[in-house]
Amino acid sequence: MHIDPEFMRRIAAVAARESLPRFRQSEAVSNKVEGGFDPVTEADRQAEKHIRALIKGEFPGHGILGEELGAENADAEYVWVVDPIDGTRSFISGIPLWGTLVGLTRNGDAIAGMMAQPYIGELFYATGQGAFYEGPHGSGGLQTRDTVDVADATMFTTTPALFTGARKDSFERLEKSVRLSRYGADCYAYVMLAAGQIDLVVETSLQPYDIVALVPIVEQSGGKITNWNGGPAELGGGIVAAANSRLHDAAMNILHG
Repeated sequence: MHIDPEFMRRIAAVAARESLPRFRQSEAVSNKVEGGFDPVTEADRQAEKHIRALIKGEFPGHGILGEELGAENADAEYVWVVDPIDGTRSFISGIPLWGTLVGLTRNGDAIAGMMAQPYIGELFYATGQGAFYEGPHGSGGLQTRDTVDVADATMFTTTPALFTGARKDSFERLEKSVRLSRYGADCYAYVMLAAGQIDLVVETSLQPYDIVALVPIVEQSGGKITNWNGGPAELGGGIVAAANSRLHDAAMNILHG
C-alpha cells in the first residue's frame, strides 16, 4: 500500500491547528500517573481527536492506536499509531523540540511515518520511497551519515535518568565511548539522525506510539533501528537507532559488554 505524501501534509496541518495556538500559552497541564509526572494537555487530546477523524475518513477499514484515546480496530491489517505531541515536557516548557508522530503499520511492521514540528515549520516523512524533509530551508531527501566508529559519534537520549539497573551501566559504558552525548530532544533526535546531523539515539521504556512513526524515517534514510535485543523496534521498549548497520553493531557490542 502506498501512502501519498499529501496525506501526511494533511495530518500535519490538522494537528498544527490544535497544537500551535496552545503552544507557549498558560494552558492547564494534567498528570497521567500517580507518584510521578507524565503530563498531558488539551492540545494532546484535541490534536489526536482530529488526526483520528482524518484517518477514519480516508481509511475507514484501518485500525488506530493513539496515546491519549486508545485503540480502535487494533487487529486490522493496517493500523495507524498516533502520538499527537511527542515531547509534551518540551511543549509545556515552551521549547520547540516536540512533534506530532503518526505512523502506519501493516501486520505490525512500520511501513510509513511522519514527524511534524509546526512551530519551526518542518515535516519529515517516509512512505516507502525514501525519507524526505519539507520546511523553511527547502526540501529534499534525507540521508544518514557514514560514521562507523563509536568514538566519532554524536548520541542523543531523552534523559539518562530513565536508565536503571543493568541498562544504566550499559548506557553509561556507551556514553563514555562516544564523542558527544546530548539529552532532551525526544522525537527530534531521530529525524536529526535521518538528516545526517547526529549518529545514535539510545532509549529505554518507550511505547509503540513513541517510535512507530520514526522507524520508517530512520530506515528509509539509510539508518538501522532495533530494540536492545536486535529485534523489531515497533513494540517499543529499549531502542537503539544508528546512522548505519556498522555503527549499530558497534554500539550494540558496547551496550552488551
